[in-house]
Amino acid sequence: MTPNPLAGKAAPPELLVDVPRLVTAYYTEVPDPAIAGQAVAFGTSGHRGTAFEKSFNEAHILAISQAVCDYRRHGGIDGPLFLGIDTHALSVPAQASALQVLAANGVDVMLARNDEYTPTPAVSRAILTWNRGRTTGLADGIVVTPSHNPPESGGFKYNPPNGGPADEQVTAWIEKRANAFLARALKGVRRVPLGKARGAATTHRHDFLRDYVRDLARVIDMSVLRGERLRIGADPMGGAGVHYWAPIAERYRLNLDVVNPIVDPTFRFMTLDWDGRVRMDPSSPYAMQPLIASKDRFDIAFACDTDHDRHGIVTRSTGLLPPNHYLTVMIDYLFAHRPRWRKRSAIGKTIVCTQMIDRVAERLGRAVFEGPVGFKWYVDRLGDGSLGFAGEESAGATFLRLDGHVWTTDKDGIVPALLSAEITLRTGRDPAERYRAIARDLGEPVERRIQATATPQQKRRLARLSPREFRHIDLAGESIRRVLDRAPGNDAPIGGLKVMTDSSWFAARPSGTEDIYKIYAETFRGERHLDRVVEEAQAMVDAVLAAAPSVSSERRQLPSPGRLRK
Repeated sequence: MTPNPLAGKAAPPELLVDVPRLVTAYYTEVPDPAIAGQAVAFGTSGHRGTAFEKSFNEAHILAISQAVCDYRRHGGIDGPLFLGIDTHALSVPAQASALQVLAANGVDVMLARNDEYTPTPAVSRAILTWNRGRTTGLADGIVVTPSHNPPESGGFKYNPPNGGPADEQVTAWIEKRANAFLARALKGVRRVPLGKARGAATTHRHDFLRDYVRDLARVIDMSVLRGERLRIGADPMGGAGVHYWAPIAERYRLNLDVVNPIVDPTFRFMTLDWDGRVRMDPSSPYAMQPLIASKDRFDIAFACDTDHDRHGIVTRSTGLLPPNHYLTVMIDYLFAHRPRWRKRSAIGKTIVCTQMIDRVAERLGRAVFEGPVGFKWYVDRLGDGSLGFAGEESAGATFLRLDGHVWTTDKDGIVPALLSAEITLRTGRDPAERYRAIARDLGEPVERRIQATATPQQKRRLARLSPREFRHIDLAGESIRRVLDRAPGNDAPIGGLKVMTDSSWFAARPSGTEDIYKIYAETFRGERHLDRVVEEAQAMVDAVLAAAPSVSSERRQLPSPGRLRK
């Protein structure tokens, strides 16, 4: 689909969210759990929705919070709960609702000092730091964030004591219990007034910002960055890390400018994404237009999404670096410049990440752990150091400390951003220049992602598809070597299929939050061959879905990162 005419431009006033109406809807609209779109549903990163559609309202948060309290008792988790929020308009009221329930249940809650916004990685790091060396009194956490999603969105994510996103067994338990509370009109949910909850003996203050900033020198080689040799630009995109960047610059004496220090729940300073919506996506060339336009002011610049668990890197030489390119560069650099990492620490990637990572891993002599989409699949392996790095093609990643111990088990947008400066200073080449050098040695792939509307029945059909039902033998002139419905790393279902040839692949999977399916495709044989791969992949998927109610003919081709970098 052709990008919206407003893509990359400032949002007109009529497209900005009406914050008073949104917050009013949060408190007044009552969801019906018998309607699928209004029930509690945990996707890859918690429960998400909007108050306007009765999918993220006070009732949801009260029910989920009580379910979390019950899960803690069920699992014997009795340490503190670290509670963080981002800057979305629904995050503050959702935090207030959660605190009322947590206090009523006697949970020791750690709120940010001065009610500061808190990035997802700061919560993950706090959980892990508290739990280090403990076997009892373990901590867990909640992050109130819908990540990079539009301003009217709300999100609520639970992180158990391992510090990362909860796995499906945990979220299914919480989801079932929360929906039971909704069905009973919240009977059984404990709650105290907000003033009493804030003043409770179980409500504490924690300096997330100080502790996170202080510990950055354990994961980034700050001795390389100190001084004024490199001009750095940081764009918080109005998100939870907005007040983190200045203390980082001050503590480590960085020549760093915060490009946009504004917090505004309408996010009116954003340029519109490809579909004409406000979305704080640092991997989008449309949403990143302001920083891309100012790239020549800096030697390296970067942005993070609203909860700062995703990164976007802008170089003077190229502009916005596609996420898969930067994942490749980080892996190539880190495993050559972290001598204290274990020799057997592997590389974690999702099934839709670039095959270039496998080529780099082979050159490095490192194993690759390829898992399904969702960071929860990497949590335990990051925790024990068996993964040195884990990354997703959607610009989410984290990696070990300098000494080879765990840093975070959730995505961290801040450390990949700072790593881009370390790479530039230590090697004398920015990440885009390093990627071009890698591509000269190992080949240069081209990639594309498309999406098409699909009914819930079609999505279920695609998610349950078996390789035995896939009868095609070639793809774009090459023999199909493998058809996967389970991830090679852990044999977990991928919720779709991945089809591979010697030089190309595509993966098709349904969205967990929208009535669409997505096709990811990549080839090392150029754009014309990619066109064939995508065309044939679409036909194959349509044939599979023919057994379900008809798929819509409307397809949206998302911008190819390799062609929209400047």
